[in-house]
Formats: sequence, C-alpha cells, structure tokens
Amino acid sequence: MTRIDRARCRLKAHPLALDAALAAGVLGCMVAGSFVDPHGEHGVTWGVRTPDPLSIVLMALGAAALVFRRRAPLTVLALTGAVSLIECVTGDPRAPVAMSAVIALYTVASTTDRPTTWRAGLLTMTVLTGAAMLAGPLPWYAQENLAIFAWTGIGATAGDAVRSRRAVVQAIRERAERAERTREEEARRRVAEERLRIARDLHDVVAHHIALVNVQAGVAAHVMDKRPDQAKEALAHVREASRSALNELRATVGLLRQSGDPEAPTEPAPGLDRLDELAGTFRSAGLPVEVARADQGTTLPAAVGLAAYRVIQEALTNVRKHAGPEAKAEVSVVRVGPNIEITVLDDGAGPDDRPPGDEGGGHGLLGMRERVSALGGFLTTGPRFGGGFRVHAILPVKARTAAPGEPGGPGRPGGPGEPGEPGETV
Repeated sequence: MTRIDRARCRLKAHPLALDAALAAGVLGCMVAGSFVDPHGEHGVTWGVRTPDPLSIVLMALGAAALVFRRRAPLTVLALTGAVSLIECVTGDPRAPVAMSAVIALYTVASTTDRPTTWRAGLLTMTVLTGAAMLAGPLPWYAQENLAIFAWTGIGATAGDAVRSRRAVVQAIRERAERAERTREEEARRRVAEERLRIARDLHDVVAHHIALVNVQAGVAAHVMDKRPDQAKEALAHVREASRSALNELRATVGLLRQSGDPEAPTEPAPGLDRLDELAGTFRSAGLPVEVARADQGTTLPAAVGLAAYRVIQEALTNVRKHAGPEAKAEVSVVRVGPNIEITVLDDGAGPDDRPPGDEGGGHGLLGMRERVSALGGFLTTGPRFGGGFRVHAILPVKARTAAPGEPGGPGRPGGPGEPGEPGETV
C-alpha cells in the first residue's frame, strides 16, 4: 500500500476531521476572495477593500455548517443557502459566501438520489439567483448574479456525476463478488457430484464382490471336510472375485489421478457387453440367473451402458443377499423406442419374510436411482405380487442430464422409486 493510499484510508476512517479540514479550506478561500474588488478602475484588483463584518460572520457560519455536511446534508444546504441569500441581498461588493452553498449542494447530490438532487438544485439556483437579481444591489444582468446560477448548477451536476460513478463501481464490485461466489459454489457442487459418483462406484464394486466372496467362503467352510474338491472350487471363486474386486477398485480409485498420470487406468468402463460374465459370477455363487435380451444389438453410450450394468449388478447382489438361498433371478434387457428397459425379477422371500436383522439400510437402491436420474431415466423398485422383488429401470439410449424438477430428475417429488418405498433392501 502506497503512502497516498494509507493517507486516504486514514481520512476515510475520520470523516469529521476531513470535513473540518474542508471547511477550513473553504473559509480561507472565501476570506481571500472577499478582498477582491471586481469593479476596480483597472478590472479585478486585490487588497483594495476590507470585507464587511456581516460578510465575515456569514462566511464563518457557512464554513462551520460544512463540518456536518455528511451527517445532515439537506440541513447544511438549508443553512448555507440562508447565509448565501443574506449576502446576495446585502453584500456590496458581494463576498463569495455562496461557495459554501455550492459545496453543500454538491454533498446533497453525491449522497442522495437524482430526484432529490433535481429538487434541491433547482430550488437553490432559483432562490439565490432570483434574490440576487431582484433584491441585490447590483443590476440583474451583473456577472456576479449569473456566476451564482452557474456555480450552483456545476455543484449539483458534479455531485450527481460522482454519485453515478460510485453506483457503477459498486455494481461492478458486487457483480465480481457474485461471480466469485458462483464459481466457488460451482466448484463445490462439482466436487460433491464427483465424490458421490465415486462413492456409488465403490459401493457397487465392494457390495457385489464381497457378497460373492462371503457366499463362496461360507460354502468352502461348510464342505471343507466332506467334499474338499468342492471347497477348492469355492475358494477358486473367492480368489477370482477378490481379484475382480481389486481390479475394479484400482480402476475406480485411479480416476482420482491427474489426467497426465501414465499410471491412470485406460480400460473401458463395464457395460452390457459384460452382462453374461456378470451373470456367470452369480451362477458360480449359487444364484440361478436367466438372461433375456431383446435390444437388437443396440450400442449404448458409455454412461448409459455403465448405469445399466451397475443397476443389474446391484439388483442381483440384493437378490443374493436378501432373497434367500432358494431364490432365482431373471434379467431382461429390451429396447423400446428411444429407451432401453432393464428388469430384474426374483422369486425369493418378500420384505415381510426376511430373517430378523436383515432389514438392509445401505445405499444400493439410492445409488441406482441417482445413476438413472442423472441420465434422465426412471427407476421403480418394489415387491412383486405373490412374493419376490422387482427392479425396473428405463434409460434413454441417448444420454442426457435431467435438470432438477424434470421427470426423472434429481429432487423430483413423488417420482417412481422414491426413497422409503417398500422393499428397499440396500
């Protein structure tokens, strides 16, 4: 900060002292101007006359009123206008008492609004100029009378210009601050969305593979003594599921790397092309899964394919965890117009038939709903009539982002699959 900036800050911190200094300067100018005789033999001369005592008193009163110009600008304008009016009527030759009124009018214009400036300026110019022309000792056409009109108009115009400039600067500053807040909020929103997306991926990967590992480990422990071959096969499935979980976790966490990091994963995200492989992992875990596809070989965008894969993965994981050991699952993928419809059905135990302590409470269904809604689709979940559970997702083949409040968009009240539906198990 420069010396001038520091001085300006100190003056702003003490406005009364600044106004007192201004009043003293105006008083000095008025006293010095009162010694000028504009009607000398050789034109304007200096030091040829002494101000009248009344003029000196009026100048002192006008300057003293300027000390309070910020606190009560209209009152100060009225006081300085009154002493200027007296001088205009009685002064001969006239002392520049009107200088204090010009400063007060400038203050009113710079601190109030434009209508107030117009009213105060016109009133001041009319009263002072009219009194000087009609009741003053000089002819109405004298230069001193026209000078009063000109200087009061200049004071009002200059104050209005300063007020307008301050308003423009303040508006620019507010826009800059608002833009900065908007950028910060947008950055926080993007960070929150990215964290939510990574959390969904981690949940899907961990829930799926750990559920399979848990099932196969239980099988291995059960048949270890009597059927060691089957135990070895179960442990092989555990090893394969663990390897797959580690690979997917590595790929998901690798998304946090910088874009130029050569160790960042480059393999494509899973999609419906891996549906048979996904179903095979559940069959090896003891869950019969039937897959029916009528999508006519539709090529889906990566985001839609990943969402469809994760919906099926999470739905089958829920079946394996909650539907009971005798449950069977059916997966269907159908192309219907501009949409792809995913349906996962099971015939396991309904929500009322779950064993105690199997109420769920995770975020699987919520994560599925967020994935589908982010693409502008719909998700419905709930128990089937006669037992079992149904998960049905409608995804647009051409992905789009649903705005909040749109059908299928986040935050849409009363939409299908709203949290709290019967049968939410994860």
